Amino acid sequence: MTTTQLISVIDSEGRVAKEEHSLSKEELLHCYRTMIMVRAFDDVCLKLQRSGRIGFSIPNKGVEATQVGAASALAKTDWIFPSYRDFGMALYHGVTPLEMMHNMFGNGADTSQGRQMPVHFSFLDPIRFVSISSPIGTHIPQAVGAAQAMKLRGEKHVALASFGDGGTSSLGFHSGLNFAGVWKSPVVFLCQNNQWAISCPSSEQTGSDGFAVKGEAYGIPGVQVDGNDLLAVRKTVLAAVERARRGEGSTLIEAVTYRMGGHSTSDDPTRYVPKEELERWAKKDPIARFEKYLQRSGYWTPELGQRVMQEALEAVSAAARAAEQTPPPKLESVFTDVYRDLPAHLRKQGQEAFELASRKGDASAGDGKFPL
Repeated sequence: MTTTQLISVIDSEGRVAKEEHSLSKEELLHCYRTMIMVRAFDDVCLKLQRSGRIGFSIPNKGVEATQVGAASALAKTDWIFPSYRDFGMALYHGVTPLEMMHNMFGNGADTSQGRQMPVHFSFLDPIRFVSISSPIGTHIPQAVGAAQAMKLRGEKHVALASFGDGGTSSLGFHSGLNFAGVWKSPVVFLCQNNQWAISCPSSEQTGSDGFAVKGEAYGIPGVQVDGNDLLAVRKTVLAAVERARRGEGSTLIEAVTYRMGGHSTSDDPTRYVPKEELERWAKKDPIARFEKYLQRSGYWTPELGQRVMQEALEAVSAAARAAEQTPPPKLESVFTDVYRDLPAHLRKQGQEAFELASRKGDASAGDGKFPL
């Protein structure tokens, strides 16, 4: 059954009819600080890219409440299959800005050893955060497969697959939802409808009435939620997570939000986003709305907001400096993480690579002896 009425908890002035959550003051402020950290990370990464110190980043401005609200509904033992605009999901669960910055610079401390593009994070601790995929929608059936494996093992974990409105046009979306509907897999599908898939507006992305309704074709209930309302997103995702843990199957959630920046740092949104549209959505800024709610609750002041932003900018800037000074991946990393026992032909190639590097004066090659 699809819920077409947009679920909302906090209104534009920060008011709620009644408390819709069980979060403590500390937990609410953690959500707030995480959203601010996402925005600070965005700001620093844009400057790093514009100054040529990193090659690429993905803006998250405007979609922070969807990320953090969803993350707050998950346990650390659950699995996240993120889109590339989900920085807040990792930060909420304790991944540090430094760990993320290592990936932005592709250095030797990066979990992917520099093999991935920037913003393609992957972590196993403190949260199970599967590597972001550049191809659109390919991670959706992967999430279903992982969820089904957990179900077969008798585990009560849940997988969350996050993707944009453009991802619903992918083959992975169809395959993933079809399998999940048949198997009743414990997976939550979170469509972040931020209105734009690069320069393609959502109005040209589908002929259906929104994206939540698409779940009906697969026997999966669909729900629409105000993606700029952190508490509404948490409430909706938490209900879907609990339903999945009970063995009742998947849910498709459409979080209606807005990307208040480019698709990436390589994109100029002013060429296709109407100025009036951006101004209209800027008035719905999810951080500003959550600040109004916290202020009404007695938890926030403008002075606190300034201090939290300054602390976040300092933390991210320090992380960037440390990551930039971290040495690059070692030469032998080219040959690792594929085979348990290195085949003879790769061992021979490794030795030749190290001998060449040694002759060329590459200090990382040591005495020219291949170490694996």
